[in-house]
Amino acid sequence: MTAQDRINDYWTGRAPAYDAYQQRPERRAADEVAWSGVWKDALPAGPLDVLDVGTGSGQVAMTLAGIGHRVTGIDLSEGMLERARAHAATAANAPGFRLGDAVAPDFPDASFDAVVNRYVMWTLRDPETALANWIRLLRPGGTVAVIDSTWFTDRSELGFYDEEIQAALPLAAATSIHATEKVLRAAGLHDVTVTALDAIRELDETFGVAPGHHVLTQYLITGRRLTGRP
Repeated sequence: MTAQDRINDYWTGRAPAYDAYQQRPERRAADEVAWSGVWKDALPAGPLDVLDVGTGSGQVAMTLAGIGHRVTGIDLSEGMLERARAHAATAANAPGFRLGDAVAPDFPDASFDAVVNRYVMWTLRDPETALANWIRLLRPGGTVAVIDSTWFTDRSELGFYDEEIQAALPLAAATSIHATEKVLRAAGLHDVTVTALDAIRELDETFGVAPGHHVLTQYLITGRRLTGRP
């Protein structure tokens, strides 16, 4: 079993609790407002064709669809996809969800106006290859938009992944969000910007964060593909 297989199994096991946390009733309405605002700021006005890589239980994909985009979500965790499809079954303009690798999405070149993800960069086994593939999937002028933070600056907090997995994830223990920014810049994206998501931090301070986590500033990092070539 590969390190990626073990990552997939871990997130399938985590799927019920992870999704329940994302759907907490006391916070859900505030999250919908705040995250809709984040994604409206991150992407041009739509409707756009958007690929959500590492979609998990589908919250980002559902939010993007809710503001009018045409969304496809991919993930390698069948347990997470099961949750995402259950949410989509009750929604108008529902995203489509399918099994797929965030590092190597299986779509034709220039299929999307935007490639997005949230809380995925830190757990990518090869972020440079992933960025090259995402850019290949973008139409000229398309956007890459990622959201992440420095979740595990102390490697001891990564104990849910074994040592082999930890060693395979270059950004897992990054001490600055600029490590993620550098990956986007090195990939050849233009107009790369980093934005602190203060509204999300305020919600975390009000409602609390997932067990084992601390309140941290999350960041939106965006960049554009300007021409037909990355």
